[in-house]
Amino acid sequence: MKKAFRFLPSIVFIVFIFVMTILFFALPKKEYSSSEKRYLAQFPTLTVDSFFSGEFGEDFESYLSDHTAFRNFWVGFNSYYNLALGNPLSNGIYHCDDGYLINDPPVTDRLSINIDVIAEFAKNSHLNTTMILAPSTGYISNDVLPNKHIIYNDDELFTETAQTLSDNNISFVDIKEDFKTAYNNGTQIYYKTDHHWTAEGAYLAYCALAKDMNFTANSKESYEITSHPDFYGTTYSSSGFWFTKPDDIEIWESKSIKDGDITVSISDNGETITHNSLFFLDNLNDDDKYPVYLDGNHPYTHIKNNAVKNGEKLLVIKDSFAHSLVPFLADHYSEIVMIDMRYYKQSVSELFKNNDFSQLLFIYSVDNLGSDTDIAWLE
Repeated sequence: MKKAFRFLPSIVFIVFIFVMTILFFALPKKEYSSSEKRYLAQFPTLTVDSFFSGEFGEDFESYLSDHTAFRNFWVGFNSYYNLALGNPLSNGIYHCDDGYLINDPPVTDRLSINIDVIAEFAKNSHLNTTMILAPSTGYISNDVLPNKHIIYNDDELFTETAQTLSDNNISFVDIKEDFKTAYNNGTQIYYKTDHHWTAEGAYLAYCALAKDMNFTANSKESYEITSHPDFYGTTYSSSGFWFTKPDDIEIWESKSIKDGDITVSISDNGETITHNSLFFLDNLNDDDKYPVYLDGNHPYTHIKNNAVKNGEKLLVIKDSFAHSLVPFLADHYSEIVMIDMRYYKQSVSELFKNNDFSQLLFIYSVDNLGSDTDIAWLE
């Protein structure tokens, strides 16, 4: 009997592998993971080149990983198992106090390059130029971080950015202290399950911009605020900490904007579609609710407010942090054009030639500014 028990772990392991193999072939393959908010790897095409280069093997390994039976369970099990062993970091996400899931500090090896490109571009544009940079969540909400974590060096990154931009006569709006003060007073600046700032965080950034860009910010009472539950963002979907409670996501609609005032024209893949709202409520029914703001990432978005007669036209070069901020700005400009350099592949110089812009605004998170390789296309 004792000899039989010696072989029990091996038998269990063999049975487990056999069952998982059967399930892998028997269960239908999904194209999309709703919990991870991404498309899963599909079976790779086998060619002579891909086989001998090793590309097929790497792609096939990704395919096996993505379609393992009960994948969500194993991802979550691994995250919580490591957490129980004292490791709060899963796939670059810290499991923090008060329900926060926070990205570890960003890679910023391209920060200096990107700041120089932006400074040169702004100088050549001959426009009044402003940059606003979103601090990292871990820097603002450092009180909820685990005891052992990598240091967030936003202070140094912001100082370098401010110095370079100042040397080139570009305004830099530093919102770190405003955010710290608001957070310490109980305002939720960032989502707990997503890396973006909340609508209230975006409103604070908007108020800071008003001081620099010569307009008067609207009071909170100027907005009709609605809250929508069950928002799970990017840090949740990357972490595997599936038992984290969701956020609420808010929409702040300006009371001064009436039906027919707004047109939003979105150009993507050679097609332009025009809408009549800054908020895309249908996206609240999707797994990823953040595109409720301006329908998410697109190469080119043109916003026109027919009720604003000042003729001011703002160009915004941005990442996704702009999506919840720009709707606040729509009250102050006749037109706003947003381009996302990750997707916009046309000539920015030609864009300038065909438009009479009044101001230029850069909106980035410190994470993206420090790592983005597409800003170089501004040159």
